[in-house]
Amino acid sequence: MSVHNPDIKRITTRVIQELKTKGEKISALTAYDYSMARLVDAAGVELILVGDSASNVMAGHETTLPITLDQMIYHAASVVRAVRRALVVVDLPFGSYQGNSSEALRSAIRIMKESGAHAVKMEGGLEVKESIVRVLSAGVPVMGHLGLTPQSIYKFGGYAVRAKEETEAQKLLEDAKMLEEIGCFSVVLEKIPAALTKQVSDSLSIPTVGIGAGPDADGQILVLHDLLGITKEFKPRFLRRYADLHGIITGAIGQYVDDVKEREFPSKEEAY
Repeated sequence: MSVHNPDIKRITTRVIQELKTKGEKISALTAYDYSMARLVDAAGVELILVGDSASNVMAGHETTLPITLDQMIYHAASVVRAVRRALVVVDLPFGSYQGNSSEALRSAIRIMKESGAHAVKMEGGLEVKESIVRVLSAGVPVMGHLGLTPQSIYKFGGYAVRAKEETEAQKLLEDAKMLEEIGCFSVVLEKIPAALTKQVSDSLSIPTVGIGAGPDADGQILVLHDLLGITKEFKPRFLRRYADLHGIITGAIGQYVDDVKEREFPSKEEAY
């Protein structure tokens, strides 16, 4: 059962910061639609990410690259309508901010105005600094994302652990400090060595949120469909499945099909 503090009526970026200061871990999950977001919010998660992983789990694409800004706004608006307590952060999708700070600002403002979200997330370090600064200058809270950045997956050539070599690890640490200095309220660390996660988390005053980054991040995030066991093919070491909804859902639907075929549904009691 959740042990969240019922006295906190609304999670803000300030509350997220206070959780790190107090040494309390931050729980985060993805959500992409109204019904699931209601459940996630009610369970006590502090941060809900409307991730561009919707491209994978909702639309069936191989990567996060195809999802558009309009589609992200649709998903984000659906989530925001459901949420009463959690902080809602929305991914800026691939192509909506890289290399053009004016485009980044337009994209972030559209998300905030059209969805009602509370913050945006942007992947990358020094190479996207200008875009992040431009978005922050408009008063939009930004969450950073370092390590394995799925929008750059073709550059990486796969989903292997990042920053195992000293040079890349040092750059990640420098990028993390830069993100803090320019005003990001938090940073996601994805699929990096646990020791590096601890080093980064200890060196920053802003919270880190890990996925496949070990236990020493200030918080953890998973993709909701992976945690619930709805997806079956994705089996990384870092994923803990808390349910097997794939089996439950397919079993329930299979029983429904049988009942219809055998004329057992609807019964007389279920008819008018």
